[in-house]
Amino acid sequence: MHIYLVGGAVRDRLLGRPVSERDYVVVGATPEAMEAAGYRAVGRDFPVFLHPRTQEEYALARTERKTARGYHGFQFNAAPDVPLEQDLERRDLTINAMAEDDGGELIDPFGGRDDLANRILRHVSPAFAEDPVRLLRLARFAAQLAPWGFEIADETRALLRELVDSGEIDALVPERVWAEFEKALTSPAPRRFIEVLRECGALAVLLPELEQLFGVPQPAKYHPEIDTGVHTLMVLDQATRLSDAPEVRFAALTHDLGKADTPEDILPAHHGHEERSVTHIKALAERLRIPRRYRDLAIRVARHHGLAHRLFELRPKTVMKLIEGLDALRRPENVEPFLLAVEADFRGRTGWEERPYPQADALRRAVEAAAAVSPQPLIEAGHQGPQLGEALRHERIRAIAESLEGH
Repeated sequence: MHIYLVGGAVRDRLLGRPVSERDYVVVGATPEAMEAAGYRAVGRDFPVFLHPRTQEEYALARTERKTARGYHGFQFNAAPDVPLEQDLERRDLTINAMAEDDGGELIDPFGGRDDLANRILRHVSPAFAEDPVRLLRLARFAAQLAPWGFEIADETRALLRELVDSGEIDALVPERVWAEFEKALTSPAPRRFIEVLRECGALAVLLPELEQLFGVPQPAKYHPEIDTGVHTLMVLDQATRLSDAPEVRFAALTHDLGKADTPEDILPAHHGHEERSVTHIKALAERLRIPRRYRDLAIRVARHHGLAHRLFELRPKTVMKLIEGLDALRRPENVEPFLLAVEADFRGRTGWEERPYPQADALRRAVEAAAAVSPQPLIEAGHQGPQLGEALRHERIRAIAESLEGH
């Protein structure tokens, strides 16, 4: 039995990134031998075991053969005579197909170290095009490794297109698409995930709501970049700059989906796009089974970002409606994620990147002022039932007006 450290841990150590988890390949062992040594079997499709003490994953060396469409259409062979090189050959990228033995010696049969040094994402073998998940993983790696300047090899770009044109990506289940999408949202450059999918044609298949934004014009006065798709990526960049929260980044990415449906005769204006965006977000969340916390924030941002931008033009009564729309008095935790996303929208325009956004502090003050109004004096004055509710709302509107004086 020979044990090798493989994959991301080797890659990240060579790149100087923190190693968050370690995976191992075991050559020359059987499932029975692993269990006899105290390892616990957890793999469903092929033999994977957890170390009895560290709980790290140890997989038996294996080969795979394509037997049907989709990413489940593989037959695996995990036998003691499968050599390490064959196990590494089935991996997606050369930078993920390196291993280390227990003495720290690097095993690199496919040139991963050179590609790492040259900042290249390159497939190991033509079998890359057999598994549609690899397209998503590559896009995610491009987002995660963007600060290091990684680019995709030309021959790998061709294979990505082949995956799309062959219809293989149609077999991706929603949960897997969202799993990679969510990981990309936590990366240093989630924009790259979207760009890679778009370059190979996968965005139109997997996230058509985003693809359809490209080429849609906006008024140059407010959007010097003109193109709605370009604006959307700029907003995502600003959200990435302002917040690490993937929910905020998702809301920024989806806030303008309704602009794709704007009637041509009113372009470049986009009257009513807010509610159309809400409709798209609901459909997208249902299709990809996106968690409720992502969907709900995205809906609030899509529906109310325009009001937030025009805050200083609104009557106090309308500001109160905005606060109610955010459910900010019952759930004050809704406010900050919303403000981060709408500030990203404001700054996600050519030449607007460093503009101040005083609306955020003003809305914070308005929420605080409304929340500070106590119903007790109104109750003592004899208000009750619906009358109390109306009186309380009136006092809150008055407090909001005072908080916004001077703007």
